[in-house]
Amino acid sequence: METPKRRLWLTGLLLLLLMAAGPLLADERLSPPGLILQGVGFEIEVGADADHRLTLDGRSLPLVEGEAGQWLAEATLGEEAGILELFDAQGQLLERQTLSAIPAWLSLVPALTAIGIALIFRQVIVALFLGILLGGWIYHGMSAAALFTAFNETVSVHLLEAASDSEHMAVVLFCLLIGGMVGIISRNGGTQGIAMRITRYIRNRRQAQTTTGLLGLAIFFDDYANALIVGNTMRNICDKLRISRAKLAYIVDCTAAPVSAVMLVTTWIGFQVGLIQQAMSEIDGWSESAYSVFIKSLPYNFYPFLAVAFVFLLVWSRRDFGPMLGAERRALAGQASRSPVTPREAVVEEAEIETKPGIALRALNAVIPMLVLVAFTIGGIITTGAEALGPGDHSIWDTFGEGDAFSAMMWGSLAACITAVVMTLGQRLMSMSETTHYWFEGVKSMLLPLTILMMAWALANVNDALGTSDFLIATLGEALSPQWLPAAIFTLAAFTAFATGSSWGVMGIMMPLTIPLAWAILDLHGLAGTAEGMPLLYASVAGVLAGAVWGDHCSPLAESTLLAAMASGCDLIEHVRTQLPYALLVGVVALLFGSVAVGHGLSWWLGLAIGLGVLALALRLLGKRAEDGVVEASPALAK
Repeated sequence: METPKRRLWLTGLLLLLLMAAGPLLADERLSPPGLILQGVGFEIEVGADADHRLTLDGRSLPLVEGEAGQWLAEATLGEEAGILELFDAQGQLLERQTLSAIPAWLSLVPALTAIGIALIFRQVIVALFLGILLGGWIYHGMSAAALFTAFNETVSVHLLEAASDSEHMAVVLFCLLIGGMVGIISRNGGTQGIAMRITRYIRNRRQAQTTTGLLGLAIFFDDYANALIVGNTMRNICDKLRISRAKLAYIVDCTAAPVSAVMLVTTWIGFQVGLIQQAMSEIDGWSESAYSVFIKSLPYNFYPFLAVAFVFLLVWSRRDFGPMLGAERRALAGQASRSPVTPREAVVEEAEIETKPGIALRALNAVIPMLVLVAFTIGGIITTGAEALGPGDHSIWDTFGEGDAFSAMMWGSLAACITAVVMTLGQRLMSMSETTHYWFEGVKSMLLPLTILMMAWALANVNDALGTSDFLIATLGEALSPQWLPAAIFTLAAFTAFATGSSWGVMGIMMPLTIPLAWAILDLHGLAGTAEGMPLLYASVAGVLAGAVWGDHCSPLAESTLLAAMASGCDLIEHVRTQLPYALLVGVVALLFGSVAVGHGLSWWLGLAIGLGVLALALRLLGKRAEDGVVEASPALAK
């Protein structure tokens, strides 16, 4: 039996042990990232004071106060594990952790696996799921237990996080409401009325494709709205004139993001200017406004300008090459617009909603809801921008740049739906129950592409957790010289966007890093702030945007690629397969005659002119007319 004396002795011993081990049993003061890549710098959050000391394998790590008042330290690990230790001012050990890193190239494996499976097997959902699963397995240690954990987290963590993001859900609601509106105006004769009106003036394939491109330029304020409106409007007309869905999707894609990226008043501008402003705040001695930097970088955005120009070169020359030529010949021969080898499950297609028999076909029933969509969206952006800026005289550019594009898109799509419903009921074209039914039919047509979009966002979250972008930037950003700076940044942004499928994500990561890096490199060579060096800086800023758009165009994981295919009723992988040769050609020309040439002293306008000439020559040498290989095509269709 335990005596009181023995109990007192045990209690005292326990207290002494707790006092001795107190620092080690305290709440963790060190918060390194959950996953560390070999050779890639990472950040450690330290719960300490300025007089504390942090070491990694005995080497002291400087503590820097962060924006939120916490203390941070930068570190890098190699192949060997490292011992991280925190000491107080008296040298007493407060905490010790053992850190290990994985090979950095593993961070690319999930994205490249998803892209490869999607392109080879044309099973996009399966490819994205395997990419997410593989990324989770790598993150949790690549063991049997890690595979089980990764499988559970695919839905419970990654997809849930993608669905919980307010901006993501704004895009989802926007697409669903647009789908509902399209369902109504397809049934009430509105879209058929537009087709009848346009076909009065469109007599051949060239005119139809030109009209599609011009509509893409006209609806410049947002790439999502652009793709959905233009694709849905021109789809039936292009089908009638035997223009392949792949060609329509390409024109839609190349007049959506590239146009929104460089126009002066779009939903992209506020995001870009905000990133530039954030990056410039870290540079002393540079007082230029962020919007001015954006404007001066526009001439160096070679890929967006050349991509749009190449669309019209293709249309007016009536030439194509590669898989697009085959798609056009199949369409001219009256075959299915999608590839016959494409599995049905992989097809992103529109709802088959036919116009209600016996009703008048009025174009206004589609035009007015679309105008309401545009007016409410632009008005919403301006209104929210004015509220964000507060009282005072502000330019339209600043106001538009500060606007809440996601809220405005939801307001616009809801107003367009209500307008379509009111016009349908007011003309007694359909009953309320029938209108609701076809609104829902339109919504259902968006479910498959939105599922793919949600999984693409989840894979982007996995890439972020694995540090894919950090690895690419660390790998390619070490050996930059001023002359090669624009080309290197353009290439890095493109490859990162291709691997992650997010142009905005790439801009958000790279812009705050690119501007201070470019300024530091120019300053090292005595070029910062000089007439010789500033064009290189503006070209570097443009390289982030142009590279992100280029990588987006090449990637089957990109949401803009998906939306263009969805709106055009084209198979996603067929769209990527047919667009990829064109995007690669334009991208390489933009790299060589734009970024590289400007870095070595060529003026931007001359580089742009030479690039355009090279594209025209390449099209002349590589391209063939689709109708030359199709006997069945009528003269009217062949033009």
